[in-house]
Amino acid sequence: MSAPPVRILIVDDEPPIRKLLRVGLTTQDYTAIEATNGKTALERMEDSAPDLVILDLGLPDIQGHELLRRWRDANNLVPVIILSSRTDEAGIVDALELGADDYVTKPFGVNELLARIRVALRHRLQQQGEKPVFQTGDLSIDLVRRIVKVGDEEIKLSPKEYDILRVMAQHAGKVLTHNFLLKQVWGNAYDVQYLRVYVRQLRQKIEPNPEQPRYIRTETGVGYRLSEGN
Repeated sequence: MSAPPVRILIVDDEPPIRKLLRVGLTTQDYTAIEATNGKTALERMEDSAPDLVILDLGLPDIQGHELLRRWRDANNLVPVIILSSRTDEAGIVDALELGADDYVTKPFGVNELLARIRVALRHRLQQQGEKPVFQTGDLSIDLVRRIVKVGDEEIKLSPKEYDILRVMAQHAGKVLTHNFLLKQVWGNAYDVQYLRVYVRQLRQKIEPNPEQPRYIRTETGVGYRLSEGN
């Protein structure tokens, strides 16, 4: 028997956006479920059990942040990709810290969104069966032996540099906010500039060209993303 189609819930009050998403999703054999407001989204989550949600933050009744908070408070870990305006960095950061998996800014390309969907679905599977060795391109991270290599060369990292890279590897492909990384690595509040210094040092050690990073990508105003593994 073939696997059942992946069900994706589209939560957006703009008909043209829903149509664009519906057409793009069905070309990839995903099943599109639609909700035009927050109330309907809550109902669809219960009766359709989607595999992933595409969530607009600006809804006419219940805001996207509140929907996300309710789902995460109920321990619903369905992957959520946020749709947001390009200027709403604060809203994006808040959503990511509430538990969203990724974001796409309007206007967006369907191919870009489809790529983010594939990453989010894979990331959830990887969390369920995490691999001891992460690899992307020539970069490999042995999460058991704490060994980092670029090609055949072992790279010496400071404990904090390694911890930052380890957290990124455990969430590869997913955008991580500055605050998330600071809390994971230092456990309390530090200035974002402190994190930037360490990321700059990491790039000097692992990137072929630190000025044009291949592995650690900057999400402007939001955080960082480690390129997905092979």
